[in-house]
Amino acid sequence: RPVKVAGASGGFSDRVRAISSLAANEDVDVIVGDWLSEMTMTIHGTGKIAKQAELQGKELSFEEQVQHAMFAENFMDCFEPAIDDLARRKIKLAVNAGASDAEILAKLVVKKVQEKGHNLKVAWIEGDDATGAVKAMMQKGEGFRSLMHNKSVQEWGLEPVCAQCYLGGLGIAKALTAGADIVICGRVSDASPIIGAAAWWHQWTADQFDELAGSLIIGHLLECAAYVSGGYSSDFKDLIKEGKHINLGFPIAAIDHMGHAIMYKEKNTGGVMTVNSVTSQLLYEIQGPQYYNCDVTAQIENIKIEQVGEDQVKVSGVKGLPPPPTTKVGITGFAGWQAEYHVYLCGLDIEEKCKWIEEQIRYELGEELISKFTTLKFMQNGSSVVDARNQDVATVDCRIFAQTKDRDLVRMRNPEGFFRKSMVMFLMSCPGASLGNDMRQAEGKPYYEYHPALLPQSALKQRVHLLFDAEQPIIDMPLAPEFRTYDRQQPTYETSNPVDLSSFGPTTRLPLGRIVLGRSGDKCSDCNVGLFVRHDDEWDWLRSFLTVAKIRELLGPEEDKGKPIDRFEMPNIRAVHFLLHDHLDRGYDAC
Repeated sequence: RPVKVAGASGGFSDRVRAISSLAANEDVDVIVGDWLSEMTMTIHGTGKIAKQAELQGKELSFEEQVQHAMFAENFMDCFEPAIDDLARRKIKLAVNAGASDAEILAKLVVKKVQEKGHNLKVAWIEGDDATGAVKAMMQKGEGFRSLMHNKSVQEWGLEPVCAQCYLGGLGIAKALTAGADIVICGRVSDASPIIGAAAWWHQWTADQFDELAGSLIIGHLLECAAYVSGGYSSDFKDLIKEGKHINLGFPIAAIDHMGHAIMYKEKNTGGVMTVNSVTSQLLYEIQGPQYYNCDVTAQIENIKIEQVGEDQVKVSGVKGLPPPPTTKVGITGFAGWQAEYHVYLCGLDIEEKCKWIEEQIRYELGEELISKFTTLKFMQNGSSVVDARNQDVATVDCRIFAQTKDRDLVRMRNPEGFFRKSMVMFLMSCPGASLGNDMRQAEGKPYYEYHPALLPQSALKQRVHLLFDAEQPIIDMPLAPEFRTYDRQQPTYETSNPVDLSSFGPTTRLPLGRIVLGRSGDKCSDCNVGLFVRHDDEWDWLRSFLTVAKIRELLGPEEDKGKPIDRFEMPNIRAVHFLLHDHLDRGYDAC
């Protein structure tokens, strides 16, 4: 029968109840979850380097190790209440929560399980910490060119502090096959726990690429939890209209032996499982028609998403190809210090008020001081509604944001620094302005930048550690039986045989979102957006209308950076996808 896999967490901010609710109330075989992200891995990785320097040479008790460890500590808030039901119902658990201290988290899990009187078998996955491998390869001349802008680490200009790579799911499958009940991962790819669960259950071999690819895409759909059951869906007003917008259910996928799945959600919860909600999540953070993983490459152009029942959606049509010989590695570098504060503006002429604030601040800082900033931005966030119903909706946030390599420049108490020199403009500035009353962000804090590149899989040493009596307590994972080298540039194309847009008749000017649904995402500084329509008779119009040139037109002169934009189509789900290369300012870590 299919293996029933439930998605319990899409990130560190997800709901605490998830594992407990799924373990207690749902008929599932495996629960998976992700507590990590690019940002948290930067925090954990740099934090561990700092802790190692601070604690070098000290003997620590286990309690002290836990206190200083760099794992997703809020995972334990979600896990501990679920222990009894996981044990009673023999449900497996595989999670991306170990971050930079997966071993310590795994041992803590063992301790908490035993304190509850259970004997669940725990394993952890080693091999994602690539700091040593990256630095050794750099010394031999490897440039680690960015997947976003193609600059080498040397051209990037920051000294690498730590590096983490993204592992596949077959190590998890190996741990489960060896008898593990709980598998703690440091940094496998977001979808890898689902690959591991399905490969274990169906005992797939490493060369069953179609099956592995199917589970990889199901993993992509499950890994962000309620995103796929209505969260972030652009047809959200339908959810509200139906009263299904509260307590969105966590998703479950029944994955069969071919790697196809029926997706549904927790019973007695809000949310939906529809073609639109699943399509929305599919389009989130993809990079092109090829979806790469250490275990397999999924070709997704011909994916099928079908409604087969109320809150039941079938996903199929994914083709498997060999994995690339590389995996993504995220290199973190210390970039400097940043600070910000906010002025809230109300009333008329908001753009002129923002311009006045900026000109006064630039004058107060002076050119010499301004030259010491690597970034100095003045941002108008929002616009004031004409004839607003109240003051709140008429208020706009003017954000003053600075980054520098000079720590003293962003000390709040420095009378010659960013805050004191610029904030003085307030009493001579525009009407309708008020300062934010929480100035903690105006004190400088360190920030990091993230440099994603490729690392040969042969440079990885992935091991499965079994923290229970086993004939082989440490298992070395082999490389994939076959690799295929892919171009760094994914396939990109305009539509074939476009339909003359005038053939659709008279036009009315409307926001695109009144007809078209969409979902966007980010990978470091790359931005993607997928746009799709609900009905077959709209598809020819959408694919003919949405060209790369049209996307540039819709972006407008301020948002179109002039950088490459890729395009491809998924006709079975009536979707056009665009990847905007290096569109964001260095990525989430740097903002």
